Amino acid sequence: MKSAAVLIIGGGVIGASVACHLARKGVRDIVVVDGSPGRGAGSTGRATGGFRAQFSTRVNVRLSLLSRELLLRFRDDTGVDPGYIQAGYLWLAGNDAQLRALNDARQVQIAEGVHEARGVTLPDIAAINPAVSLDGIVGGAYCPTDGFIRPLEILEGYLTAAARLGVRVWWNTSVVGVKRGSDGRAVTVLTSHGEIAVEQIVNAAGPWAAGVASLAGVVLPVTALRRQVAFTEACDLLPVRMPMTIFLDDGFHLRVRDGRVLLAWPSPGVAGAPFVTTVDDSWIDEVSRRTRERIPALREIQIDRNSCYGGLYEMSPDSHAILGRSAECDNFWLVNGSSGHGVMHAPALGQLLAEVICGQETAIDVSALSPLRFADGREPAKQELL
Repeated sequence: MKSAAVLIIGGGVIGASVACHLARKGVRDIVVVDGSPGRGAGSTGRATGGFRAQFSTRVNVRLSLLSRELLLRFRDDTGVDPGYIQAGYLWLAGNDAQLRALNDARQVQIAEGVHEARGVTLPDIAAINPAVSLDGIVGGAYCPTDGFIRPLEILEGYLTAAARLGVRVWWNTSVVGVKRGSDGRAVTVLTSHGEIAVEQIVNAAGPWAAGVASLAGVVLPVTALRRQVAFTEACDLLPVRMPMTIFLDDGFHLRVRDGRVLLAWPSPGVAGAPFVTTVDDSWIDEVSRRTRERIPALREIQIDRNSCYGGLYEMSPDSHAILGRSAECDNFWLVNGSSGHGVMHAPALGQLLAEVICGQETAIDVSALSPLRFADGREPAKQELL
């Protein structure tokens, strides 16, 4: 029988980050298993690559700041450029209530050290992103140190650095069962390629995490939510360093990526959605309409339907990550439910879970992310509003 001191289920960017950080702490005999055929075939490869510290809750701001610190030295640590570009995030409010929400969130951000975050008026918005129509906009928020990252490069960096430290990755290996001993601890993981004796298990299975957890008798309130992304034809109508621009009323947002304009609109999704990479024609038509209304410079541009794709978010009930030991099985660890923030927070989450597993003091307080918050009657994390 194969064996592993730590078996990480999920070879996406979060699982790779956990593996790398554990190995750096001297943990050996780490194995990562993933049912996909290779690197980036799951949710990580479908991420749009935004990075921000403009959140409305303290713990998410702190996760972003820790991730930012790690990204700034990522190339030195791994040998791979994560593509972190501080092009900014520009949030646009359509009414006074939305503007108050942005202002309230900014107070949280500034209190946590994001002093560069600021409110913006209509003239400010016109200067920061001249391409935006100001019709229906009353103000906004901007942070110049937010920006973009490269999800696949971050994944590559962590997997490469982990491999140098002896971490093994087994692709095309699906988990189909977990055996627990008489003491309740997980002892064996059943996979499509045989059994693996384990000392610790980390569930980093992204939108598939609830199903993996159930194999061990662990209840995990994470659901998959479908999201879609559109790209224009190649064009130079918008500046490469245009900030990510987000309309708060409906979440429509855009940025330039690889010579095209990336367009996204989080249409109402269905919980428990399957991993479908195709995009609905009706959704593309609606995104095209919103683009023409809000970005006059793009009124004549066509959507490249062959470049559009779909993917999945892994949603928790309060839109915050779940990190720590499961309630039902004390050697089954959870790092799930990032709710659309997984790639940007992967550096921080990997370090933090490694610290928890190794019994070390964590770089930030992670009590708000405890898996127990949904079961023991404590007040859950404040709902993330941005």
